[in-house]
Amino acid sequence: MTEHVDVLVVGAGLSGIGAACQLREHHPGKSVAVLEARGASGGTWDLFRYPGIRSDSDMFTFGYRWRPWPGDTALADGGLILDYVRTVAAEYGVDRLIRYDHRVTRAGWDSASARWTVEIEGREPITAGLLWACSGYYDYESGHAPQFPGAEQFAGEVVHPQHWPADLDHAGKRVVVIGSGATAITLVPALAETAEHVTMLQRSPTYVLSRPGRDPWAVRLGRLPQRLAYPLVRWKNILVATGFYQLARRRPAAVKRLIREQVARQLPDVDVDTHFRPSYDPWDQRLCFVPDGDLFRAMRRGSADVVTDTIETFTETGIRLTSGAELAADLVVTATGLRLLPFGGIELEVDGEPVTLADTMSYKALMLSGVPNFVYTIGYTNASWTLKADLVSDYVVRLLRHLDRRGLRRVVPRRDPNVAERPFMDFQSGYVLRALDRLPKQGDRAPWRLRQNYLTDVRTIRRDRIDDGVLDFA
Repeated sequence: MTEHVDVLVVGAGLSGIGAACQLREHHPGKSVAVLEARGASGGTWDLFRYPGIRSDSDMFTFGYRWRPWPGDTALADGGLILDYVRTVAAEYGVDRLIRYDHRVTRAGWDSASARWTVEIEGREPITAGLLWACSGYYDYESGHAPQFPGAEQFAGEVVHPQHWPADLDHAGKRVVVIGSGATAITLVPALAETAEHVTMLQRSPTYVLSRPGRDPWAVRLGRLPQRLAYPLVRWKNILVATGFYQLARRRPAAVKRLIREQVARQLPDVDVDTHFRPSYDPWDQRLCFVPDGDLFRAMRRGSADVVTDTIETFTETGIRLTSGAELAADLVVTATGLRLLPFGGIELEVDGEPVTLADTMSYKALMLSGVPNFVYTIGYTNASWTLKADLVSDYVVRLLRHLDRRGLRRVVPRRDPNVAERPFMDFQSGYVLRALDRLPKQGDRAPWRLRQNYLTDVRTIRRDRIDDGVLDFA
């Protein structure tokens, strides 16, 4: 007989492990399985192995609300994050629920039986009462890799950060990192520690700010018990980040000046307006934070620099730019961005009819109109991913309790035809713009609107009544 579980979680990264932990904690009687396509847990933090890999969100909001992040590190490296996620999984017994090398390819909902049939590559299908997609939105197989003219004649090595070779030795080499996002800004100071020289080649600048590597409040409150200190530091960071975002959206010119002044102090001999002054407003794309100004330190030492230009062609010895300048290189790193793959590329069907994501509307940014018993976790673009992941877990815990108490088996958001469509994300980063036509829509009003505001979502997701007149139960 086909195996059946009450809740099937897809993905054993930060979101999936957090989801399973909360199910174990609040619904211990329910059967849960976690399917992971890869051979290891940790998601992003196990996949990406490039030098310097770290979080660009503070760890007191990137850690789970219900399991404090240990220590006072503000921006932690990938190894520390991976250890934290796996430690939490072991503490809650979730490590025993994970089934590795289980790639979900398709899931079909059947209204008659009120369950999903989930197909797994090379394995027997599993049925589930609730399907919870926690696979993020990145394509784990390949990143965004534009074709560069003349790349075939380059005599050196070209690598993408998403597929960093374990045996790659960059010591003593001339390195060019193509890109200006979080990955490039993380790579440059890490590579510059042993490389002959590192150049970050960007078409356009990114907003970059320095923040302390150790959280000052966490250091100051270090003598308090963790159960007291952690919420205080966490809420301080939530309020500061929310306030800064709101200020940036309402008074962008003032925030531009603030960021420029900070960078100019760090780099007095650099043309800041050319290399660190984007054409867009702060938070139109994600801001990049560097711990203790490590990027700026590398530039002051002379071991790294930034060039703002476009590529005319690769040559045998490096890259020739549109301006006519040439960058000599032994190694080129194409930190050119990621590709989105919603829900890990799972094909969804409802009663035999394929679900076209672009035809659905997102309910509270965690369910889809017309798709029963399906939940997904996607984090914020302007704050820590885990803030949203925790809220989705809180919601699912409440939703399951509501269904159990009333003897219900099905829940589905019913779309209001009077709600106008909006793009799923109001965000200008390339990886989002390249995928908008394949993503669900959001609406122009609650509960269909995605506000990117944790304080608002605490009320609407964690506290508002489940039976809100939009969800249809049976």
